[in-house]
Amino acid sequence: MNADVLIRVNNLEKHFSEGTIHALDGVSMEIRRGEVIVIVGPSGSGKSTFLRALNLLELPTSGEILFEGENITAPYVNINKHRRKMGMVFQHFNLFPNMTVLRNMTIGPQKLLKKSKAQAEEKAKALLERVGLADRADAYPSQLSGGQKQRIAIVRALCMEPDVMLFDEPTSALDPEMVGEVLDVMKELARDGMTMVVVTHEMGFAKEVGSRVVFMDSGVIVEEGTPTEIFDNPQSDRLKSFLAKVL
Repeated sequence: MNADVLIRVNNLEKHFSEGTIHALDGVSMEIRRGEVIVIVGPSGSGKSTFLRALNLLELPTSGEILFEGENITAPYVNINKHRRKMGMVFQHFNLFPNMTVLRNMTIGPQKLLKKSKAQAEEKAKALLERVGLADRADAYPSQLSGGQKQRIAIVRALCMEPDVMLFDEPTSALDPEMVGEVLDVMKELARDGMTMVVVTHEMGFAKEVGSRVVFMDSGVIVEEGTPTEIFDNPQSDRLKSFLAKVL
């Protein structure tokens, strides 16, 4: 396996309703270190199913996923060990409501990475500073805006020192004026070289930050390429039709 390839997906299938619905229909992809893969497409195209399959939150019907050279779809694999290296950010922030921001960020590193409280807190506070929320360390999630919660969700994932970050429509639940503050954090991560796979409706982000844009429809990859290729020179009628509606 090429050392640059962080994740290799081979012929991934996911069927629902006793096989009558093919949410993923033979998807293959290579994700290299430092790439920002942006996945776009209409609702129901399989984007989120594919993203959730990458860390087996969605169990594939068939096919395989190799993460850092190991087949994580094999039956004997300890998937939790690999999930620690995959940060995941959802539409809804999934913060623990009964814990402060700082505790939300340090509980994983302390329990799973065996960091001391001091080590975990030092890293968490540095990340909060980075996203402009150092003053919210002792706040509870109910005291934060949606944009603040999502920025906390991102830096909480970063506290686990992941090798790749997976984003499932991270701005779709936010008020429009809060979208920019979350996208700014993601852009900075991309500039720092973080490998990212992002499912989003934010075409401006895809154009500006994506190293590769993947257009999915009906459970298959219809077209992929650089942002320039996808947005300025689409090849398939299906992609042309999609872009006409969203741009």
